[in-house]
Amino acid sequence: MKRPALLQRARRRVQAITLLGGLPIAAALAVLGWRLYDIDVASVVLTLALLAVAGVAMWRARRRDARWLIARLNEHPRLEDSADLLFATPVTLNPLQQRQRQRIGQRLQADPPDLRQPWPGLRLLACVAVALLVAAIALAWPRGGERPTATNDTTGNAASPAAQAPVLRAAQLRVTPPAYTGQPATGGEKLDARAVQGSRLHWQLQFQPQPRQAWLQFHDGRRLPLQRDGERWQAGQTLQRAGLYRIVTAPALATASRAYRLDVVPDRPPQVKVLAPAQTLNQATAGQRQWPLRFEASDDFGVTASATLELTTAKGSGENIAFQHQRVTLNGSGPATTRRFAYTADLAALGVGPGDEVVARLTVRDNRDPQPQQARSASLILRLPSEQDLQASTLEGAIKKVMPAYFRSQRQIIIDAEALQKQRGQLDAETFTRRSDAIGVDQRILRLRYGQFLGEEAEGGAKPPPTGDLPTGDAATAGDPADHADAHAHEDGHDHGSSGTDGMPVFGSATDVLSEYGHTHDHAEAATLLDPQTRAILKAALDQMWQSEGHLRQGHPDLALPYAYKALGFIKQVQQAERIYLARVGSVLPPIDLARRMTGKREGLGNRALQPSTRPPPERFISDAWQALARADGAVDLDALSRWLDAHPQAVPDPLDVLAAIDDVRQQPDCQACRQRLRAQLWPALQRPPGPPARRDAADAGGRRYLDALAAPREAR
Repeated sequence: MKRPALLQRARRRVQAITLLGGLPIAAALAVLGWRLYDIDVASVVLTLALLAVAGVAMWRARRRDARWLIARLNEHPRLEDSADLLFATPVTLNPLQQRQRQRIGQRLQADPPDLRQPWPGLRLLACVAVALLVAAIALAWPRGGERPTATNDTTGNAASPAAQAPVLRAAQLRVTPPAYTGQPATGGEKLDARAVQGSRLHWQLQFQPQPRQAWLQFHDGRRLPLQRDGERWQAGQTLQRAGLYRIVTAPALATASRAYRLDVVPDRPPQVKVLAPAQTLNQATAGQRQWPLRFEASDDFGVTASATLELTTAKGSGENIAFQHQRVTLNGSGPATTRRFAYTADLAALGVGPGDEVVARLTVRDNRDPQPQQARSASLILRLPSEQDLQASTLEGAIKKVMPAYFRSQRQIIIDAEALQKQRGQLDAETFTRRSDAIGVDQRILRLRYGQFLGEEAEGGAKPPPTGDLPTGDAATAGDPADHADAHAHEDGHDHGSSGTDGMPVFGSATDVLSEYGHTHDHAEAATLLDPQTRAILKAALDQMWQSEGHLRQGHPDLALPYAYKALGFIKQVQQAERIYLARVGSVLPPIDLARRMTGKREGLGNRALQPSTRPPPERFISDAWQALARADGAVDLDALSRWLDAHPQAVPDPLDVLAAIDDVRQQPDCQACRQRLRAQLWPALQRPPGPPARRDAADAGGRRYLDALAAPREAR
């Protein structure tokens, strides 16, 4: 037999002996922990004991090494005290030692010795006996450290009143989650539970001796009676909200039951995520026929296999818009907790055309029973291009798009004019003049829009300044023949006819009567919101724009830049001027009572004091209870505190912890540690005091001179 085989057999025998002797002791210690405490403590004790037994077995096996094997082999005379040669390297031995090593190896191979430890029968029996004795004592001892009831066996009389108090011998709580959750039912001796809302709770309790009545007392005053079934007391209910409860009997238990906790895990509604398209508002491309939609629905306990897709089409424009609703049932794919829904909308089947819109929204439901929860996705909008957009897209190179409502700024006109001036030597005369004229058109549009604030509506509203620099004739209107003729018609959308060149109204002309008495314009009214000084500055800016426009239209940006800079300066002054806002309809003020002037009477005047703060007042009840708990003799209304906590559960992080602390103080009024624990739980419910007012900024040099001047005597001023 080989040397490793001898050593391995010896190690296995040692491990087997250690395990056979340690396992009964570990089991006995687990039974002792179960009887003294509960099943959780027993599991921990059993795990630690098994680890200790395994560690001792491995330690004893590792002690059987090569040195131990050599010593045991040398005990046999036929090996001639030469077992160490078997473990030596052959190249280090001389010929005599090699021959001796070969002889010893042959003898060992022919008749291998048994080096295993003999079975210690007496010691193993002693270990089993000790384990049985410990287990028997643990089983005979009352659970939870309760003392056994004493009886009067000498006189035969009934037991004392203290011995007749019921004792809770065994308890079991079984939690059965709702079927739609797919979770298995759990049970155990632990009376605290944390389960999904709607779970079924079932209690089984055993008392000795049997009480007359038993019930579960909840913190909010509810009672759940226990029904006796043989030696057991049973009760059941559906978990709807979190709470605390105690086990109460009549007569009372020998040891008061502690408060047990029931936590509720709410069933969250499903969540819907849009995978495609990436945006909620989408613009359809020309010729698009389909609209792909992708959704993902997730829920903690799963969503239903089908979902409803709502498609709403809006057809028409203006006030003639017609809506059509359509519902499509979709089947999802993937696991129940994360399902994906896909649909491709056929735009032709929906009957939409240019300018119409399609709105899609998915509705999913979870598996909650009996009232499923539903969630909707964000509304996805597909906007089809109108006919004007289609024409603009097909004639992109042949037409010029209409400018948007905003216009270019004066600073941008200056930047463009300076850039054009730098390119003067690189461009031919015709291109240079055309680009300068385009900048002049922008200058004109900007001038007209600023002129609206002065009541000017048409091209002729802003008259040229009385200077000789303004271009006249055809050059002044080059490249813009239509703007001077029909500007008002395009700006307003209505006409102002006149009966003559003198501008006087003609009797009987409804248009002239409306123009004189009833016609108003928003921009003309806006001109009344400016003070005379601001109007004068804006008028000067328009004059400079007029000069800049004339030079730009003639192809001279170098001559237009000085006027453009002056116009920009005036515009900045207008922006920094004070605004005056007037009501469109004048307010009717009460008449002034001249008889009360200078009399000092304040009867009938309104209260001008500051309005009270909208911040809710602090909870005085909670602050008083918090202060009373700090004193040993402080009285606290625990019932009122419980009612307040039921009405304001969001005031504290964990309401059940506060209820447990209230219950401890109610059970042990003289327990200072319980009072301090409750006081600490109420700390988050206290309202924080408002912060101090912010300090004013320190005065600068000018402010200090002003304050010093106010503080100086009047004679020194």
